[in-house]
Amino acid sequence: VRGDYDSYETEGNVTVSPSVATVEGDNPDTIRVEGAGEVSHFQALTAAVSATVGLGNIAGVAIALGIGGPGATFWMILVGLLGMSSKFVECTLGVKYREVNAEGTIFGGPMYYLKKGLQEKGWHRLGKILAVVFAIMCIGGSFGGGNMFQVNQAFKLFEHVTGAEQSFIAGKGWLFGLIMAILVGIVIIGGIKKIAKVTDKIVPVMVVMYMLAVFIVLGLNFEAIPSALGAIWNGAFNPQGVLGGFVGVLIQGFKRAAFSNEAGIGSASIAHSAVKTQYPASEGLVALLEPFIDTVVVCTLTALVLIITGQVVPGMVLSDEEGVLLTAAALESGISWFPYLLTLAVVLFAFSSMISWSYYGYQAWSFLFGRARRTEYAYKILFCCFTVVGAAATLGAVTDFSDAMIFAMLVPNMIGLFILAPKVATELKQYKNVIRKKERLEG
Repeated sequence: VRGDYDSYETEGNVTVSPSVATVEGDNPDTIRVEGAGEVSHFQALTAAVSATVGLGNIAGVAIALGIGGPGATFWMILVGLLGMSSKFVECTLGVKYREVNAEGTIFGGPMYYLKKGLQEKGWHRLGKILAVVFAIMCIGGSFGGGNMFQVNQAFKLFEHVTGAEQSFIAGKGWLFGLIMAILVGIVIIGGIKKIAKVTDKIVPVMVVMYMLAVFIVLGLNFEAIPSALGAIWNGAFNPQGVLGGFVGVLIQGFKRAAFSNEAGIGSASIAHSAVKTQYPASEGLVALLEPFIDTVVVCTLTALVLIITGQVVPGMVLSDEEGVLLTAAALESGISWFPYLLTLAVVLFAFSSMISWSYYGYQAWSFLFGRARRTEYAYKILFCCFTVVGAAATLGAVTDFSDAMIFAMLVPNMIGLFILAPKVATELKQYKNVIRKKERLEG
């Protein structure tokens, strides 16, 4: 992530995999040979983290604790740790099978490694079917969970802290959505380079902002932390805790536009495909930090705040909006003006998630409909229109359907990950050998 191994990218001969050869008229993946790319390791990580660290960490944790009590936290941590391995596999494959057009724009993600990777195995038809299914679901997910749901929840919290029904913006979701759509449109017209330049500034700020609020509340209630940790451990192995943990993680997934950390969904590999590297495994190693940051760190700290402040009582059934408001109330117990800080963080979380998901959706759109400028702008204009609709509407079944499409992305993606896992092992071995060789020469 810090770039300590970047110098290894530009020296020595790179063994090119068969996937570099032209497939059905596609441009050869010369990018793997030239060591080119569009964004740095850090920018690729922040672009992907911006889509995963979001409302699931704020509202989803409250919902999980409501279902399963403090013990649910243990199972969220476990799922986060296991998710690091699937994230490594899918992001390594994303880089390995990516493509580049004549202008140097990169196209990658599950659509490409499903199609080309399975073709190498002799399963051309299956690969093509899985790739098309994934692309369709990804487009639906980008409009719904990755866009409409994000802006809707950001508007609800903004409306709440500015006076609820007496707020100056009460009932004017379309106005909030229009402003967000304009801001999103300005960023996404510029492509992944522009997105990365925004996210590598927004993500650290919003995470630090949220963590600051959390740490102050934990600091003010320092003596209660040991008992909270004890409650998490003791509650982890009763049936209610197990149910809450797994169901809670699913809720974060379905209702927050992806699983809390998107591990196994395949979406993050689209952002990571644009990295500047010759070695796919190098980006896989960077990518596995995401579930750790998102679930193990951020979700755990949120859970501790909710447990210590007594906001969540086991057995509570919370709606999405109630989950956000409960977390706001927990932070308010530390310092009265923290809900305003949280609102700013939530708006930034929603904004960064939306611009990253617009990129995911466009990549899937271009896989199905081609890479012409006209099709690109058609998708981006449509995406901005859904932003306005999302803020103004009561989502209901529309969002449920869209979130189900995101979950459906998991099915073709996981099939591909299991089949192509040996390819990832080979890439990791090659990269480790390069590092050992360089260190021997330098030593």
